Amino acid sequence: MDSNYSAIPKGSFVELQMHNEPHDFRSQQKSLLSDDGNRVNHPKVIDDFDDLNDDDDVDTDVDVDLDDYSLVLSKPNTGSGVSGAVFNLTTTIIGAGIMALPATMKVLGLVLGIVLIILIGILSEISVEMLIRFAVSCKARSYGEVVQIAMGRTARVLSEICIIVNNAGVLIVYLIIMGDVMSGSVRHIGVFDQWLGHGFWDHRKLLVLVVMVVFLAPLCVLDRIDSLSMTSAASVALAVVFVVVCFAVAFIKLIEGKIEAPRMSPDFGSKMAILDLLVVIPIMTNAYVCHFNIQPIYNELEGRSPQKMNQVGRITTVLCVVVYASTAISGYLLFGKDTEGDVLTNFDRNLGIRFSTALNYIVRVGYILHLVLVFPVIHFSLRQTVDNLVFEGSAPLTESKKRSLALTVILLVLIYIGSTMIPNIWTAFKFTGATTAVSLGFTFPALIALRISQQEESMSLSRVENFLSWLMLILAVIVSIAGIIGNIYTIQSSSE
Repeated sequence: MDSNYSAIPKGSFVELQMHNEPHDFRSQQKSLLSDDGNRVNHPKVIDDFDDLNDDDDVDTDVDVDLDDYSLVLSKPNTGSGVSGAVFNLTTTIIGAGIMALPATMKVLGLVLGIVLIILIGILSEISVEMLIRFAVSCKARSYGEVVQIAMGRTARVLSEICIIVNNAGVLIVYLIIMGDVMSGSVRHIGVFDQWLGHGFWDHRKLLVLVVMVVFLAPLCVLDRIDSLSMTSAASVALAVVFVVVCFAVAFIKLIEGKIEAPRMSPDFGSKMAILDLLVVIPIMTNAYVCHFNIQPIYNELEGRSPQKMNQVGRITTVLCVVVYASTAISGYLLFGKDTEGDVLTNFDRNLGIRFSTALNYIVRVGYILHLVLVFPVIHFSLRQTVDNLVFEGSAPLTESKKRSLALTVILLVLIYIGSTMIPNIWTAFKFTGATTAVSLGFTFPALIALRISQQEESMSLSRVENFLSWLMLILAVIVSIAGIIGNIYTIQSSSE
């Protein structure tokens, strides 16, 4: 048969490419994947394509639909169900970011704060659905792959660097919070000091190291994200307990008239207040970033389809908006102008109601357990992204236990060192929120939708989708620039 397709040597990834066709979206789309989301590398598949080039054995009139080979070697998907995917995605979103939301409410006021929590949640969900749509259409296995298909290799490397910086920053924040709560800080007493008095646990760095080695490392060595579904479910339950307790305490104190009237609108009375306004919106966007885990969760979704993953995304978004709004409102009402950047540290004082001490312990210890269970989910995508960037073209991590273990150890060591150098979570969130979080959550998804829709007519955007893509892109650029400027001025003001 006179074919324009070349035979693929055995032992290499199977990918069909026209001799005269540029390496663009269409050639990328012809990559063959098995049903588990991995590239097909199987002699049976390769032999079938070798037969297409055999003039003696194949009739030239045979009409072969090459796209059908995307289903070769399909097998029943036994990954996580919708509930497991929702737990994993919710765990990715609800982490340390929730602790900074009451402080953002202190800056924005209740009305604007609630509006932004809802609006950013809606925009984040739209960007997730765009990412799912184009990643599935391009048969991309990761965030970086769909970025490369849309904008080239340089953009992919940049996106993967953003994922690494963002996720490493988040994990560092987790360790900072654990240290704040367990060992205390300059202005707050730790849980262990309240329970046991002074001891070796006063040495914050040592205590965090013990927690990492004993509790975090064993969970981080797991090489499949669906293995973390149960821990994710437990972490979501613990987050809900935290929110319910905070909301219940705030409601009781509100009825008893023990809460001061909160500010309803932003404060424009000073230069520092205006600078704070520039940095809190990036912090809010940071709280919704989960896009780097979309594809791994989709790859392991049982009976996966874009519609099913969109359902996962919508359920997750509604749950997170409710949790975030409840936490931000109740935390700000409880502590008012004294609300810390990490509101969890505020729970070392008398709450002014019955069983205050017990509720304080429940909130703080429960959320530390939540972070312990969230940590490996974020670490999973961090390790996978580092592997894709450093060991591109190598066998998957699931097939290389030694490389997976080595990456896990190296990343945990670097994260621990970072946690000893950054002063507080507000500082970390201000910078990642204005740079990597905005880029991953809004800039890249908008660019992916706009670029691929221009390259492929069958995937063109509707007028509404095109408007939303441009809106997200413009808002992301504005928020990023404003956040960076605000951070720079804040640092200069503090140094003066």
